[in-house]
Amino acid sequence: MSVEIRQIDAATWIFEEPGVRFFLLTGDERALLIDSGMQTHNARALAEGLTDLPLSLLNTHADPDHIGSNAEFDHFYMNPAEATNYYNSRKGGGSIDPIWDGDILDLGNRPLKLVEIPGHTPGSVAVIDVKYRRAFTGDPVQRHGRIFMFGIHRELRTYRLSLLKLQRYAGEFDEIYPSHADAPIDTASIMELYDAAGRVLSGELPGHDEEMHGTPITAYDAGISVFLCDRRQ
Repeated sequence: MSVEIRQIDAATWIFEEPGVRFFLLTGDERALLIDSGMQTHNARALAEGLTDLPLSLLNTHADPDHIGSNAEFDHFYMNPAEATNYYNSRKGGGSIDPIWDGDILDLGNRPLKLVEIPGHTPGSVAVIDVKYRRAFTGDPVQRHGRIFMFGIHRELRTYRLSLLKLQRYAGEFDEIYPSHADAPIDTASIMELYDAAGRVLSGELPGHDEEMHGTPITAYDAGISVFLCDRRQ
C-alpha cells in the first residue's frame, strides 16, 4: 500500500493514505507524528527518513485507522480516556504517556496545545499548532466527510459540546487539518457542524438506513458532512 507524502511547509508533512491522513511536525528539538495511519505499518521509518530529530507519536484517538503503526513505538501520547478503546477494543500494545486538556507539548520553538474534544470517542483530542496557527482535529471536524457517531462509546450531544469548546479556541488558528475528507478547511466549519448535529438530534434532518461494517446505522446527510449514527428506532 502506497502512502503519498507532501509538505505543507518546511516543518510539516502530510501522509495521505486512501481514506485517512496523518502528520509529521518538527520543531527545533523534537519531531512528532500525529497519528500513525491505518494500512501503513512503517510510519516511524517513513518519518525518520524525513528528519533526524528524536521522534514521538501522539494519537488523536484510538480508532483503527489512526493506530496502524503504533506497534513501532514503545510508548506514545494519548488521552487516558481512550485507553479502553485502545487496549480492549483495538487490542493495542505499548504504554500511554498521558496527555490532558490544556497540556502544551513543545517541540522546540513550536508549542502544541492539546484540547480534549470527546464525543466521537471518549478521549479524542485536537492539537493546536500555536506557531503556525493550525489545528489538527482527528475525526470530529470534517467537511464533506463521514463522521462515525454510532456505537456505545460515541455520543452526539457530547460531540456538540466539544465543538462549542473548540470554538472558544478558534481565534488561535486560521485553518483546520482533519484526518479525513477536505483539508485544510476553515474555522467556520466548527459551528456549521454544531448546527448540523443539532438538526440530527432535533429530528429535523431526515436520515436513511444502511449498514456499516455489518452494523445497522442511520446516515444523516447534513451537507457539510454525513453523520453515521445508531439505527433510529
